[in-house]
Amino acid sequence: MSDEKQITESEETSEEIQEDILVEAEESPVELDVAAEELEALPEDENGEMLDYLDSSLFDDIRQVHVSDLDTTEDLVDQIDSNILQKYVDTISDIAGKVIIEGRVIGQNEKEIIMDIGFKSEGVISRSEFTTKNMPAIGDVVEVYLERLEDENGQTILSKDKADWYRTWNNILDTYSSEGTVLGTISHRIKGGMIVEVDGIQAFLPGSQIDVHPIPDFDELIGKEMEFRIVKVNQLRKNIVISRKALLEDSLMEKRESLLKEIEVGSILDGRVKNITDFGVFVDLGGFDGLLHITDLSWGRVKHPTEMVEVGEEISVKVIDIDLERQRISLGLKQLSPHPWEGITDKYPVGSNVKGKVVSITNYGAFVEIEKGIEGLVHVSEMSWGRNIHHPSEVVQLNDEVDAQVITINTEERKIALGFKQLEPDPWEDIVEKYPIGTRQKGIVRNLAQFGAFVELVEGVDGLIHVSDLSWTKVIRHPKEVVETGQDLEVEVLEVSHENRRIALGLKQLEPDPWPDILDHFEIGKKVQGEIIRVLDKGVILQMELNVEGIIPSRTFPQNERKNILSRFKEGAELECEVTEVSPEDKKVILRLENIPLEVEVDKSAESITDEAQEESTDDSPPSEDINVDESTEIKTVEADITEDEPRDSENEVEGDDEAEK
Repeated sequence: MSDEKQITESEETSEEIQEDILVEAEESPVELDVAAEELEALPEDENGEMLDYLDSSLFDDIRQVHVSDLDTTEDLVDQIDSNILQKYVDTISDIAGKVIIEGRVIGQNEKEIIMDIGFKSEGVISRSEFTTKNMPAIGDVVEVYLERLEDENGQTILSKDKADWYRTWNNILDTYSSEGTVLGTISHRIKGGMIVEVDGIQAFLPGSQIDVHPIPDFDELIGKEMEFRIVKVNQLRKNIVISRKALLEDSLMEKRESLLKEIEVGSILDGRVKNITDFGVFVDLGGFDGLLHITDLSWGRVKHPTEMVEVGEEISVKVIDIDLERQRISLGLKQLSPHPWEGITDKYPVGSNVKGKVVSITNYGAFVEIEKGIEGLVHVSEMSWGRNIHHPSEVVQLNDEVDAQVITINTEERKIALGFKQLEPDPWEDIVEKYPIGTRQKGIVRNLAQFGAFVELVEGVDGLIHVSDLSWTKVIRHPKEVVETGQDLEVEVLEVSHENRRIALGLKQLEPDPWPDILDHFEIGKKVQGEIIRVLDKGVILQMELNVEGIIPSRTFPQNERKNILSRFKEGAELECEVTEVSPEDKKVILRLENIPLEVEVDKSAESITDEAQEESTDDSPPSEDINVDESTEIKTVEADITEDEPRDSENEVEGDDEAEK
């Protein structure tokens, strides 16, 4: 009953579909033909009858599996033919993004190439990723990179360029892991190095890793293909650092070991200048670098190695030392030629004249290069016979071409003493004959010192006028009180020493000694007049007749009133005194004042008088190191004046011992 009921319902449904089609046709006559076609297109069985899709008999040939039968799926799989099962599995693709897959070209248009990658939708690649030569044809299988499974248009986006890039990147990683090498072309230069194209991937080549030798011009390497070693890879940033130097060093290491075994001290090798520093030159010996120190470049003076060699120059050197432990070789260039000091005494005998160039100047002299590797010293004392040379620059300058005479040669210490003044006659040679004692000579004051004046008689010959020989009657504290620099003078020769090269001159000796007349004029006890010119602690100084100075010692005043009494004297005032003693040695006339001034005429305070006295006493003591001054007499006199009131001997009343000072 149920089957009959289902058939009846099926027939009714079919009739309803047909009626609907007819009604639509009547309502729309234009679509009548279309409806008829649709009606004819309904499925029919082999007998031409209409199929009823609701008929349950349509599924009689299909096996139905209940849920309870799922545990026996393995048995079901075993029942399926293996070939059919494999074909079915091959149709299932395990697709994931960001991977390299294979695809088959199934079509193309003006902008894109369509590929079947086994996914629910085809993938597309832009035609711009292919050139005209490598444009794929329909049916070609190509490796592509799956960028996106589905974009906003529902398309699967593929890339041929990225597939090539990632394939190269993976190869580089494999090469880096296996410590292999890659080929690359230097494309352009950037800061710090070069960019190298390695199978389409850019790698960085630092400037220090290009070669074992310095590269003078990096631009010459652009476009060249070379072999490199990968030294660093950054997976995150996809950066690669390569090196050519590492490859070269590996090959040089073998040459270096064999070279160290073969060479020995004294060997002469050919090499190329690799690098130049301030202290020397590094020479490439073909696998090993040796150091050519600046001192071994030349027997002469070298300021910088660039004066001798330049980078890239081929030179021959001599091995002077080998350090196997530190793997260092010391080289020499000057050792290829004989030492210039060999036979030096024959080439430059003592007394011979030589020519040279001033190569160095110090405080004590100038070094003159006679030839490469031979230098002599001209001491300041050997530059002039008479001039007082304080510094060599007063006579010569650097790089001056000069003439000199060989004075001494020390072959052991390799020193040569030279002289400039020896080229001229020695003006002191016959000095005794030229300037006999007692003769009068003319000269020019060249220099003034505390102890005297230097007078140039002729060039190279100076004489000294001591302060004690400037005046018969005055105590001269400094030569400038009598003479001045540049003044023409007539002097008398007092003493000549050829050995010490000294001449003593006198100015006062041009006049007769006035002291015999002074002794007759200033008799003991005589009343004399004088003008006060100075007031000192030790006494009052007066200017008197015959250009003689007199002194009233302060010890002649009461001890407890000395300062008060000294303060009463005023410079320029006239005093009448009595002569108590005459001292030609001290150039003084000792006086005594009978009437001490009662009124206080203060011209200077006691303190200022003391300061002036100390100042003048300081002037009395020459500071020269060449003259030994004995001031003990004057010091004792001052101490005696302060402590005792009674008169002392005249030898304690002097202002200074000029003879001792001289």
